[in-house]
Amino acid sequence: MEKEPGEVPERRKRSDSDRFPRRPNPAEYESEWYARWIEGGCFSARPEADAPRFTIVIPPPNITGSLHMGHALNLCIQDALIRYRKSAGADSLWVPGTDHAGIATQNVVEKQLADEGTSRAELGREGFEKRVREWKGAAIERINDQIRKLGCAVDWTMERFTMDEQCSLAVRTAFKRLFDEGLIYRDTRIINWCPRCRTALSDIEVEHAEEEGALYYIAYPLIGDEGAVTVATTRPETMLGDSAVAVNPGDDRYRSFHGKRLLLPLVRREIPLITDDYVDMSFGTGALKITPAHDPYDFEIGRRHGLAQHRMLTEEAVITGDYPPYAGLDRYEARKRVVEDLKAAELLKKQEPYRHSVGRCYRCDTAVEPYLSLQWFVKTKPLAAPAAEAVREGKTRFLPEKWTKVYLNWLDDIRDWCISRQLWWGHRIPVWTCGSCGAVSSSVEDLAACPSCSSAALSMEEDVLDTWFSSGLWPLSTLGWPAGTRALEVYYPTTVLVTGFDIIFFWVARMMMFGLKFGGDVPFREVYIHGIVRDAKGKKMSKSFGNVIDPIDTIGVYGADALRYAFLSSAGMGQDVYISDERFKAGRNLCNKLWNSARFILMDSPGAPPLEKALEDEPPDLADRWILSRAAVLLDETKRAMDGYRIDEALHKAYAFFWHDFCDWYLESAKPKLRAGQPGRRALTAAILHRLIALNLSILHPFLPFITEELWKLLPAAEGMLAAAPCPSLSWEPDRDAEDAMSLIQDFIRSVRDIRANLNAPPSKKIEVIVLTGSGEKIQTVKAGEPYIAALAGVERISFLRRGEIAGKQTLSSLLPGMEIHVRVPEGAMKEEMRRLEKKRSALAAEMERVERKLGDENFLSRAPGEIVKKENQRFAALKEDLHKISERLNELSGR
Repeated sequence: MEKEPGEVPERRKRSDSDRFPRRPNPAEYESEWYARWIEGGCFSARPEADAPRFTIVIPPPNITGSLHMGHALNLCIQDALIRYRKSAGADSLWVPGTDHAGIATQNVVEKQLADEGTSRAELGREGFEKRVREWKGAAIERINDQIRKLGCAVDWTMERFTMDEQCSLAVRTAFKRLFDEGLIYRDTRIINWCPRCRTALSDIEVEHAEEEGALYYIAYPLIGDEGAVTVATTRPETMLGDSAVAVNPGDDRYRSFHGKRLLLPLVRREIPLITDDYVDMSFGTGALKITPAHDPYDFEIGRRHGLAQHRMLTEEAVITGDYPPYAGLDRYEARKRVVEDLKAAELLKKQEPYRHSVGRCYRCDTAVEPYLSLQWFVKTKPLAAPAAEAVREGKTRFLPEKWTKVYLNWLDDIRDWCISRQLWWGHRIPVWTCGSCGAVSSSVEDLAACPSCSSAALSMEEDVLDTWFSSGLWPLSTLGWPAGTRALEVYYPTTVLVTGFDIIFFWVARMMMFGLKFGGDVPFREVYIHGIVRDAKGKKMSKSFGNVIDPIDTIGVYGADALRYAFLSSAGMGQDVYISDERFKAGRNLCNKLWNSARFILMDSPGAPPLEKALEDEPPDLADRWILSRAAVLLDETKRAMDGYRIDEALHKAYAFFWHDFCDWYLESAKPKLRAGQPGRRALTAAILHRLIALNLSILHPFLPFITEELWKLLPAAEGMLAAAPCPSLSWEPDRDAEDAMSLIQDFIRSVRDIRANLNAPPSKKIEVIVLTGSGEKIQTVKAGEPYIAALAGVERISFLRRGEIAGKQTLSSLLPGMEIHVRVPEGAMKEEMRRLEKKRSALAAEMERVERKLGDENFLSRAPGEIVKKENQRFAALKEDLHKISERLNELSGR
């Protein structure tokens, strides 16, 4: 029989002895609970439901790798949001999937083939594609298994792959529409070319970094005249492909050279000296060599002046056969040879160090070549304008808002997008050229005959599309576009995209452009930008730094909940996340605390009446009113924080309530009532404990789903699975009077504890407390709190005296607003304490004298680093303060 969502499936039986071991064992229950959530339909969307919608599409991981800490952070944030929204009653959908990662995947499989002694050329295109598809199945399963280990509440029935049938249909449909509208075109232009990957790259796939290089000054002799024009370049080897030398028309230094012709060194080709406003008169010599086939700006200048385009490099970045002395040389080896030959010809005037920006392939880190090539492009400005306007109008907003400007600046200055890649793995460009009439056609379905002349002599484009083309359609294609599916109708636009800032250009902007173009609306209402994961010292995690932490290894040691806590407790909106073993241990400690508190409650009071019934039978005391008030406040605060995507704030508030309010204060004060109270009092205390441990589990579930679910099943009143349960409710209003009174009692208890600590009084030693206050209201509050003070501070008796009545008594005191707290000290204890403090004061005085001598030593001050001197000054100030405190305490004890 089909189960209702959240109905608990059958699970393995446990004996009473292992029902509640002293410590939780995540390895025992995490994988089991994930399977039960899936079986119970907890993550399935309900498009037929009459409920608010909350939708997230997963940023699809590349199939080439395992999930790293950045992925884990991203997934944990999404999971906390989706679980919270489910509990709040929304029909929530989280769409999973993976990206085919064209360049990276082809590289991985080609390396495997090389290890096997074969190649993609030997397999042929169809054979190679088949081999990649066989490999990608295992790759996707590996990634999905890691997603399951993190506990991610994705709807696996909606899983997509960027090259599956549905996504491929979306890609071809989008391409054809853009092609038919003239927004996709083919042209020979300068593109970014990776010689290693042997493919074109878009501008944003090139990572620029400053590198040390050199500036070479080369003389170009005048033809038919004395003298030469000297140019400065960082890439002397490209001079082989020069078509001209350009100067600024306003540069008086070269006015007499206008119209002259120059002899290209080494090649001995005649080239003109031209004038163009683009030339920067302040750079180098003010004369610019023009190589139209190997520089994007030179390409534009060459078009303006009708210059020839000489390719001097092959696709592998070696010199072509057109230049025999250098033919076949790698570009860097050719640079050395060219420089040597220029020196021999006395045409290299000088060479000087120069730091400049070098573009590198974002996949393999090879220096990218500007390369003249026939490629396919998308006209982006008509698509970018609506995408920018939608954000300006608030249809989509960035969180934090600072990323809005970054997004808009890029769209406002966007260039046409090179979408063709010279690969075999990817969406093959759906364009056919007719060998009979020359017509170029695009089609969603494969063409068997030319639409223009019906000839069967068709050849399909060999190149594939840029991976980001299919990724740009992700919110649409995953929901069924171009078909008018129910999912598309219900869940588009999606609610929020959770991603890193580094792919705002790669992905976010392109989804915005395609979403508005094909979906008629923005693809998401909000874009949540998180920071990057760093180690405890603030370094970005990198294999080169040796500081990479594998999230799956961490789960094996600490459990998934501890890993999630480490991320979510420090994932402030837009802030970088600092990860260390200490953060994981803090998460594990929280899980242990949850386990032990639930263990105590359920073992000391296995059953409890409904809270509402218990409150009818027994009036709540001050501690009851206070904790119920704190719980009501917590529910409101965490809701507002989660609704505002302040995930870390919500977790901090939930942590503080559970650990401090509930465990440290209420649970401790409840123990005497459970063990020695009247039946009505015991029943009410048990009812509150049961309701609040359930509330704690519910609120913490989006952050720590596994252990909260494991404990939830043990609660007598729990129904179904927590993953499918609604948000907790509490019919109790905040009680300011109870909170104020309890705050005073807590301060009172802390003060008494501090005095006990100063006396080194063991917990078993009961003490007498004297209170001096003129406020009758405060006296009544302390009297009302006497049971808690006695239980939590080890107090035997509290006396309320006037000032004159305490004279001559040996006490230690503490001040609270409008109240003095005195603890009577036995004679022997007072003397022992004074001896201890005298010894401590002597040690501090000696240390302070030593530091003071060091700071007065001119030799030390002149030689020590400033940071060391600063620390010594801080140490002196701290010692002085400690010495003052001990002196004051001694004066108090001696009655001075």
